[in-house]
Amino acid sequence: MKNAVATLPVEDRVERELPDYLQARNVSEFAYCPRLFFYQQVVGVFAHNEHTEEGAAQHKRVDKESKRVPAPDEETTEPVVATSITLSSEHHRVIAKLDLAEFRNGRAIPIEYKKGRPMRTDSGLMAWPADRVQLALQAIVLRDNGYQCDEGLLYYRQTKQRVRLRFDETLMEEGEKAIAGAWSAVVDGNLPPPLVDSPKCPGCSLVGICLPDETVQLVDQAVSEPVTQYDLFEEPQLTTRKEPGMETRLLVTPRVESRPLYLNTQGLQVGKSGGVLKIKEQSRVIQEVRVNDICQVNLMGNVQITTQTVQSLCRSGVPICYFSAGGWFFGVTTGMNTKNVLLRKAQFVLADQDWFCLRLARALVAGKIRNQRTMLLRNQIEPTPVDLREMKRLAGETDMAGGFEELLGLEGYGARIYFGGFSGMIKRDGTTGASASEFTFHFGARNRRPPRDPVNALLSYGYSLLAKDATVACYAVGFDPMIGFFHQLRHGRPALALDLMEPFRPLIVDSAVLTAINTNMVTPKDFVSAGKAVSMTAKGRKGFLRAYEGRMDTLVTHPLFDYRVTYRRLLEIQARLLGKLIEGEVSEYPVFVTR
Repeated sequence: MKNAVATLPVEDRVERELPDYLQARNVSEFAYCPRLFFYQQVVGVFAHNEHTEEGAAQHKRVDKESKRVPAPDEETTEPVVATSITLSSEHHRVIAKLDLAEFRNGRAIPIEYKKGRPMRTDSGLMAWPADRVQLALQAIVLRDNGYQCDEGLLYYRQTKQRVRLRFDETLMEEGEKAIAGAWSAVVDGNLPPPLVDSPKCPGCSLVGICLPDETVQLVDQAVSEPVTQYDLFEEPQLTTRKEPGMETRLLVTPRVESRPLYLNTQGLQVGKSGGVLKIKEQSRVIQEVRVNDICQVNLMGNVQITTQTVQSLCRSGVPICYFSAGGWFFGVTTGMNTKNVLLRKAQFVLADQDWFCLRLARALVAGKIRNQRTMLLRNQIEPTPVDLREMKRLAGETDMAGGFEELLGLEGYGARIYFGGFSGMIKRDGTTGASASEFTFHFGARNRRPPRDPVNALLSYGYSLLAKDATVACYAVGFDPMIGFFHQLRHGRPALALDLMEPFRPLIVDSAVLTAINTNMVTPKDFVSAGKAVSMTAKGRKGFLRAYEGRMDTLVTHPLFDYRVTYRRLLEIQARLLGKLIEGEVSEYPVFVTR
């Protein structure tokens, strides 16, 4: 069963507390896509995009709850229109929030607002299937509360058209079938397979979390025969497969639309006013930044931030990352947006399974060595053929490593060859115009804690930044970044983040270091020494941050999916693919290896 997908034994699974009710809106999503329903209802994940934001804005006029709703047996002379009504069905255990309903003498007509347009058919305008189910659910809830409900209306704002639905036996069966299917998915607790090449996926707000095309392609390419989900206690089950030759669509934006904010000047103060961060120096506002424009806030050293600002950033899902003045990564403050406890449970269980840890570690080390070899091929003035052949051999031998000690030996040998040729990738020594400085950019060997030359200081600072970004990616997926598979447990070390970043070290950090040196973004004047230790000045850190963020924003082609995204987006995609391995959706982790 080499290609079987790892799933948790029965005794290691989480005993989940089932909800009292299902949200009717989520149940209608089950009719649209069972996987989307599972993410929202079971995992507790939700993300906004332009469609959900527009829909929420359009619903504001009916979001104010009415003070009075007539009882089913109450007689009224005129129709009573009520908005934002919340009712539940004890029989079906479903709770629904109605946008608007018209009541008269025990009869109710639910009216649901939709931002799009109705479906056009040869017979005229029709409601979309998920919209039909949503209105049917509202009718079920109204009937269970004693109202007579024979028809409803869907109002599509884009075309300003109405579609009237009769609640006949067929439509009510659709609603009841959706409720039964949704409850079955919740009780079963298994993530439904992704849709295959569906036109629904591009507009879905959770497509960056679901990764439908990527997941199906990984299953398809794992073996030439159907992949099975294997469990010692259950029969194997075939997973969804993709048709040969079907391309992987890029369903997320190539770039992360927001940008990191770095605050590097000592003594700064960060406050907020509305949705804008106010950055002050000696009580004077020197910069204003909209919260919606940033994806993280990085505080370097002695930078103060108010409690109100921390709370606002947590609500917005913007992590706050803390560094020492010298660039040591301390940790992250983030909101309660990592709800996927099932993923963390699986992570903890598999972290104790040596076979799983070794298999993943082999792939990570092989990817790192291959990327280091590519860096030498691309950037070294005269790459040594012997070294290149040796690194290729080392990458191939990782699959046969019998244990972690042997694997660490292969990694260390590869690093020694790579850093032995690192100086050949440095095109400037930094001496021109730097007569006042004792430093040059000569690189002899890798050293740290503390770094003893400018190049090692840049490398250490860059790896600290990458560890921060990998930690943020782990939190975004729902991982515990402290529990890794290759890097062993150590107090205060984000082991999983270090696992995730291993193949990216040469491609992101080492490349940024070379760019910063070779283009004079940093010069020897940007470094100071204290004893044997060398560190960067604030100006030097600012110059390197430009090089690092420029690299993170560089578009790169994924060798497996053949689409182009930035390294920052790629880091998030790889973290989510690792999550799919942990949860048992795919059988192998596709380590990123550049072409």
